[in-house]
Amino acid sequence: MTAPIVLGVESSCDETGFGIVSEGRLLGQGLASSAARHAEFGGVVPEIAARAHLDVAVPTLQVALADAGVELRDITHVAATSGPGLATAVHVGLAAAKSIAWSLDVPLYGVHHLAGHAAADVLEHGPLPERSIVLIVSGGHTSILAVGDLVRDPIEHLGDTLDDAAGEAFDKVARLLGLGYPGGPVISRAAADGDPTSFSFPRAMLRPQDAPYTFSFSGLKTAVARTVETLERAGESVPVADIAASFEQAVVDVLVTKALRAVQDQGLDTLIIVGGVAANARLRAQAQEHCDALGIDLRIPPPRLCTDNGAMIAAVGDLLVHAGAEPSGLGIAADPSALLHGAQLPLPR
Repeated sequence: MTAPIVLGVESSCDETGFGIVSEGRLLGQGLASSAARHAEFGGVVPEIAARAHLDVAVPTLQVALADAGVELRDITHVAATSGPGLATAVHVGLAAAKSIAWSLDVPLYGVHHLAGHAAADVLEHGPLPERSIVLIVSGGHTSILAVGDLVRDPIEHLGDTLDDAAGEAFDKVARLLGLGYPGGPVISRAAADGDPTSFSFPRAMLRPQDAPYTFSFSGLKTAVARTVETLERAGESVPVADIAASFEQAVVDVLVTKALRAVQDQGLDTLIIVGGVAANARLRAQAQEHCDALGIDLRIPPPRLCTDNGAMIAAVGDLLVHAGAEPSGLGIAADPSALLHGAQLPLPR
């Protein structure tokens, strides 16, 4: 019997991704980004993102097929992000996935975008452990999850952000410092030459009385803004590298502290960090240092699988196929504000 070959489609924000996975192995992928088109606006413009997805969908699919060394007719299943994300952007990728599934007469699975981030680690490190803590850190989401079998078990939210996600805070601080967009990479580059102890920015929600797994980055962003404003009013130069490094360190301290607390409180031994911010070198290094000291197994996908991509959606599809999940079908609707309770959308009855 031929092994399933799953095509994954991702279009929730400004990356257009197609990935091809079989038996837990990434065969190939294609990825296009419209980030440069949004830079002058300091953030993603939904209609620009949607038009960009339309422009590059077919050539990006062709890149993925060529990279995997397969033909379109070899695809046995299709999986697509059906939420959450920018409404117009999600619709483009989902429509493309429906068209492919219909033309090939193969099953279609709707996938929760955040479950895709968790599944990206499977492509690098193999099956997830029986139980683990997953820290998702991206432009739109910062959450601590308790995860069992990714596609069979309910996903438990231990904590989320009350306001800005970590990636969103990076974007806003980068704009304050005149560094451009997207914020994550430009902050990291600037911080490499800075002193992370130069400014004492707040580490929110770390007091004993605070919710143990809840995040808040809005106050940190405001503290950076006030620092820049104070320096400029005094006629002093703004030490961009030092502010970037101090801001980055504040974010990393909170993320690592709360994630490790969740691992220990739940009596587990594995921490998985995923999402676009998981590509941050300071976060990866500090998490590794603390996990090594505590005897915790740390799993982080390589940077190329941290940002939004089709491979992670294909990975969820591959898991759903092997779990015998019922396909979502061609009638599935986009759900831009979908909550994360399970990997598949809509949730199986």
